[in-house]
Amino acid sequence: MSEPVATLDITREVCPMTYVRTKLRLETLEAGAVLEIILRGSEPLKNVPRSAREEGHEVVSLEAREDGTHRLVLRKQGR
Repeated sequence: MSEPVATLDITREVCPMTYVRTKLRLETLEAGAVLEIILRGSEPLKNVPRSAREEGHEVVSLEAREDGTHRLVLRKQGR
């Protein structure tokens, strides 16, 4: 797996801004780039990976962390 080229912390955001922030950050990356996202709460945990998949991006991994947040890794797909 490639190392993330950027990290986005959306733990203080609420839906729908969680995915809006994620989408805006993805738009700044090259196709194939890997973005690490730190998120908190059940809605972002469900909605951010789903929305990313719907837009054609790859969910590389999603893991719980000890501090109650989750680490989501996305690979931007080229269009």
